[in-house]
Parts: sequence; structure tokens; C-alpha cells
Amino acid sequence: MTETNPDIEISRRRLLGTVGAAGAVGIALGTTGGALAHSVLDDSGSGSARGAAGSLASLGATQVAFDGDHQAGITTPLQAKGHLVAFDLTSGAGRTEAAALLRRWSDTARRLMAGETAATSDSGIALDAGPSSLTVTFGFGHSFFERTGLTARRPAALDPLPDFSSDRLDAQRSNGDLWVQIGADDGLVAFHALRALQKDAGEAARVRWQMNGFNRSPGATGTPMTARNLMGQIDGTGNPKRSEPDFDKRIFVPGTGPGPAEHAWMAGGSYAVVRRIRMLLDDWDKQSLAQQEQVIGRTKATGAPLTGGGETTEMALDKIGSDGKPVIPSNAHARISAPEQNGGAAMLRRPFSFHDGIGPDGAPDAGLLFVCWQADPLRGFVPVQRKLDRGDALSQFIRHESSGLYAVPPGPRSGEYVGQRLLEG
Repeated sequence: MTETNPDIEISRRRLLGTVGAAGAVGIALGTTGGALAHSVLDDSGSGSARGAAGSLASLGATQVAFDGDHQAGITTPLQAKGHLVAFDLTSGAGRTEAAALLRRWSDTARRLMAGETAATSDSGIALDAGPSSLTVTFGFGHSFFERTGLTARRPAALDPLPDFSSDRLDAQRSNGDLWVQIGADDGLVAFHALRALQKDAGEAARVRWQMNGFNRSPGATGTPMTARNLMGQIDGTGNPKRSEPDFDKRIFVPGTGPGPAEHAWMAGGSYAVVRRIRMLLDDWDKQSLAQQEQVIGRTKATGAPLTGGGETTEMALDKIGSDGKPVIPSNAHARISAPEQNGGAAMLRRPFSFHDGIGPDGAPDAGLLFVCWQADPLRGFVPVQRKLDRGDALSQFIRHESSGLYAVPPGPRSGEYVGQRLLEG
């Protein structure tokens, strides 16, 4: 079948119309990528799916704009389901094929994020569902530029990450020419997008690796909260906040700067570091609550620093306890990773948890699909990870198993495909 199924198209459009008529929250049509109907990223790092009266809003009706200054999926609130996938261009595929692929992918993403069907051979997986906060984000790996003859336009910020002593990386699950992040608040909607993009790749690209993740569903808690990871810890408290005056400077590549003109295609873009971090949960669960809190430097129940207050209270890093030792241990994860301990280095963490089954030894293959965003990874991720690598108390309970760094270009203009300014500039 090469034509859109009209029954599927009409069904999904009727659903969206019905939801709108029922008084659900309206669709966000802002000019900045990542604008959401139910919420934008707030100062707690999470968005609420509840209406003003506390009743659950319709998750299916929430739409994220594809076009905008920045790609969606960067400042978008955490979604319940996620897929990360890397592709390599096939032998013989170059700049022309890559441009055609990005045009197909952008058209499909634009349609699906609007709650429509794919243009050709739609599978019907998301039949009857609204857009469900679907976002699709595209990035380019270091090797993409060799494959397309664009090495002169590859930014220095995309140079390979340094080796870290704690890394146990699987090369087959790392890097890749192209990277795609898919997020949605419905599992079928997310898988539908993954399947559609895989089919769109055709003969131009092949999947290198693919990982599945999840988060707490919007509305599952009585009030909006920062997410918890599989260790039970509140994760993301130290994220930069949209309300901070230097937020854009830290997360997005500036429109003008000292870099060469051939790198101007990244203005408004960001760099994503992606790491599959295995959590050694059996070892972690053997620790007492007090021991776990000493490792992290925060209370498990509320995320407040051990020096007191609430989750967002600043850590009193110089506070000494009655035993003469720092209340927040010198090797506590929260202390070592704090921006004030790293020359102001900051990154926007936007991860998914993963669980890929139980191993023969009975241990869960589970952990964090770590995704962080920054204007320059050499000033964001790298200095923080170097410091963690030298003495983080958490390191004995985690294992970095795969890694990737991707240049994520700015959001497309109406009618433009992602990366067009690079591939046709």
C-alpha cells in the first residue's frame, strides 16, 4: 500500500475534533519548539497534566509544535514513553541521500506530532489516539560529516568525548551517523513514530542501535514532581531553569559567536550527550537508607539536601556535622556534580529509565538512558563527568555501557526539513 488510509486519517481527525469540542486543553501553536498545551518545563523540571480544578486532563489531546526556534524534545516536559535510535547511512549513501532522508523524516514527524497519519503506508498502530505530546528530535553524529562530505562544517564541539576510567562501553551500542529521540505520553503513539521513521529510512540508512525507556506518566502524582529514577532517587533537581536569565546561553548554541561562519547552521541548536547507564540495583538495595542518602547527598523521600530545607534549597556545602565531617560528604554525587563545584558547568538532564529484562544471575538489566543538553559539551558534560570519574560515591553502583554525542540543529521553519541549513547551505 502506497497511499494514506483515509479511514485512519478521518478517525484520528474526528478524535481530535471531539476532544477539542469537549473542552480539553487547546493545542499549542507557539513559534518556539517544545511549546506544550498542558505545560512547559517549569522550575521543578516537570509539567502537570492536571487542570486547574485538579481533574485529569486528556493526555491524548496535547500537541507539541514541530516547527520553531529549537527542536521539540529538548525543553519539553518528560514524557512517559521514549525510544532512542541511531542509524548509519548505508554504503553508497551520501549528502543527497541524507537530505532526502531528513526531508522524509521531517515530513513524517511533522504529521505525526500533529496527530495525523504517516503520508504513506501508515500502520494504524496509533489508530484512535491523539498526538499525546509526541516529539521527534533529530541529531548528527561525528561520522555523519565524513559520510556526507561536510567535514569542513563539523563543529569542534562534536569532537569525540574523552575516555573515562569508569566507562565500559559497547561500541555497537554507541555513536552512529544519525540519532533520533522519540517521546510521547502513550506507548503506542511512541512506537508508531519509531516504526514510521524506520520504514522511512528505506535503503538510505540502517539501524545501528535502539533503546526503549519510560518515565512516570503525567498526572500519576497529586502535584507535579521532579522524576524519580530506578534507585528511587529524585533525579533532576539541579537542572537549569527556564526562568534563569542564562538558560538559553547554557543550553542552546548562540546565533552569533566566535565560531567560523560555516558552523552557523547550528545557531539555535544544542548538543546531546546520550549514555546508557546500568544501575547495579541489587547492590544498591543492600544499602541502608542512611547509606544511600550519604552516597547521593540528598534525602530520598523529598530530594532535600542533607543540610536541610526542601528539594530546591541550595546545598550548604560548607556545613560541618557534630562528627567534624561535612554534612554532605566530600564524595557525594550531588556535591561533585553541582554547577558551583564545576565552574558553573551545567546541562539540562532529560533522561528515560530502562529495564531490558532479568539476567541469568537474577539481576535486572535496568538503569538510566541519560540524555543531557548543552550549548557546548566541552563546557557542560565533559568537566562534570571528569570530576565524577575521579571520586563519585555513586560510581560503584552504576556502569556506563554506551555513549554518543550528537549535534542537534535548530528547529525547522515552516516547510523546511531538519538540517536543511547544513545539507543545502
